[in-house]
Amino acid sequence: MPRIKLPFKEFTWTPELAYVVGLLVTDGNLSKDGRHINMRSSDRDLLKTFICCLQIKNNKIGVSHGDGYSKKPCYRVQLSNVQLYNWLTSIGIKPAKTYTIAAINLPDTFFRDFLRGHLDGDGSIFTYRDTYNIYKGKRYINTRIYTSFISASKKHIAWLHATLVRNSPVKGVIIHRPGKDSRADMWQIKIAKYESLKLFPWLYYKKNLPALKRKRQLAERLLMRVRNNKLIR
Repeated sequence: MPRIKLPFKEFTWTPELAYVVGLLVTDGNLSKDGRHINMRSSDRDLLKTFICCLQIKNNKIGVSHGDGYSKKPCYRVQLSNVQLYNWLTSIGIKPAKTYTIAAINLPDTFFRDFLRGHLDGDGSIFTYRDTYNIYKGKRYINTRIYTSFISASKKHIAWLHATLVRNSPVKGVIIHRPGKDSRADMWQIKIAKYESLKLFPWLYYKKNLPALKRKRQLAERLLMRVRNNKLIR
């Protein structure tokens, strides 16, 4: 029997849905068949959060084939939902989006939830202690902190940066990273220490938000060190 064509459904934005969209923009993809939505990650907990946010039942987390670069095992969730698929395409997520994705049509109210998903997908919080600064014979120790968001699409990073500047307490800078060894060019928004410390409480604005636990704990640990006056430089 022929399939019944379902009517278009407008999904209601929530912090959970905005977070899922951020994950799909970075680590997810839409199949070309018009119905399947895929999410991959090397972190099983992230996929569990993805399933929980969409209130999916009976979806198993399977092992996925990696891209040849990752050293960690990769996991995968696939769901079939034509109405969600069509809604995702309507807001700017298309099949084969890696190099072509641009703006995402979402309300500014939910941008920080989307950005938290973007961070948990392909973004990073990086910190280290710099002990190589010497001035007038004295060695100074600085704690470096960087938060970054990346994409292979220049248009998407340009939109993400403009929306970040408009909605958040930080600006960051856009950096172009030319591809090497057959890899594609990458575009990055890089946010340095003092702006990162403003960004964290804005991103994690209350308890029990969907988030990758280890990244949230790192952000909160760095903020606690500031409150205790241990992160002076």
